[in-house]
Amino acid sequence: MLRRFSVNFALFSIVLDAALVAGCLRLAEILRPRLSTLSFAQPLAAGEVEVPQSLYLVFPVTWIAVLLLFNLYDGRHNLRVVNELSSLTLGGLLAAIACAGLLYLSFRDVSRLLFAAFVLLTFTSLVAWRIGWRAVQRWSGWRAAGRRVLVIGAGDVGLQVRSQIEEHTTLGLSFIGFLDDERQGKVLGYLKDTRKVVLRKKPDDVVVALPRSAYQRVNEILAELHDLPVRTWVIPDYFALALHRAQVEDFAGLPMLDLRAPALSDSQRLFKRAFDVMVVLISLPLTLPIMAACALGIWLQDGGAVFLSQKRVGENGRIFAMLKFRTMKTGAGRLRLGTDGAIHKRADDPRVTRVGRFLRRASLDELPQIWNVLKGEMSLVGPRPELPQLVERYQLWQRKRFAVPQGMTGWWQVNGRSDKPMHLHTEDDLYYVQNYSIGLDLFIILKTFWAVFSGRGAF
Repeated sequence: MLRRFSVNFALFSIVLDAALVAGCLRLAEILRPRLSTLSFAQPLAAGEVEVPQSLYLVFPVTWIAVLLLFNLYDGRHNLRVVNELSSLTLGGLLAAIACAGLLYLSFRDVSRLLFAAFVLLTFTSLVAWRIGWRAVQRWSGWRAAGRRVLVIGAGDVGLQVRSQIEEHTTLGLSFIGFLDDERQGKVLGYLKDTRKVVLRKKPDDVVVALPRSAYQRVNEILAELHDLPVRTWVIPDYFALALHRAQVEDFAGLPMLDLRAPALSDSQRLFKRAFDVMVVLISLPLTLPIMAACALGIWLQDGGAVFLSQKRVGENGRIFAMLKFRTMKTGAGRLRLGTDGAIHKRADDPRVTRVGRFLRRASLDELPQIWNVLKGEMSLVGPRPELPQLVERYQLWQRKRFAVPQGMTGWWQVNGRSDKPMHLHTEDDLYYVQNYSIGLDLFIILKTFWAVFSGRGAF
């Protein structure tokens, strides 16, 4: 079986995808006359079913070129199936638009139903063979014939390396042991034995995962290995300081470690932003009248200000003004301090107006934040923006929730809402950060409607 992260597998994937695109175009051409029985199908004119032969070359090339732009054939960028399918979905959408544009500029007589069938068949087939390949690997217990890895350092970083190797068996990596001065676990020798162990065990890769306190040994170890046929990797012990993840970037011509590397890839960020803008614009005909009615109700209640602007902490710690409908009496503090010094909301808070209580129960007080979404300060889905004074008391691990755009709704909200203080449940936000996908966003949005309808935890 082909090794998943090899050049040969990438070439195999490209050839297979190109063949499937051409095959699906031919299949759509065959099926089109049979689709004429559908109620919405247009009658066929002469020549509409015939696909110009040049498209059997142009369409596969277009699809492959677009999918290459989204790194679909770089296995290490698509280790998780959700990442691979997200890249394929976004790439497939752009490829379909590109092919439609080509038809518009050239062969306009090609049936639109034929083209729609082609796109659906192509996307389904590209998804199906990738899922099938992963399923065969998992069910057969197949492991890629790969590289033997020796890890120098059995501390937290070294243990994490071993865990990653053992978790992702399809990477073709095999852990053979540690070298460490602390003789515990699967330790093959002391640090001073590095050269001897490498010569005896003959690993393909040596990963140096020493703590910062032992970094003076790194140069010595690298000097001992420089003439041996092994690949040497050094993991800086700074990952605990990273906001979400760390990666090496070229900065002014110098390789540097970015401790605030974004949690979302460029394609994920583009798709998330496009999704936010599209949903907000489509929903405006419904939300604007509702917002107007809410504003009128607030003004008629006491004649005070309709909107409330609060400073909140957004992505990467940026401060922005978050909008809400005012739900408390004029001059009242927005929030109440709890007995533990944290900020909480109370179901029986006397400062909340009658209109405000209804708006909170229906979560309509959050609607003005669609303006924050349009400005790019927030997203529809993400961790809830937090108050700056509370963020100042965050521990380092809690700040990782700011690695993605903050949202109007999120994993924490649909699983707890106001009866679950977010500063005490940052784990929910970190789950979202670590498992982000557009599918998870859609799931959260759907679950939000149920949470609002039930009124659970909203006050």
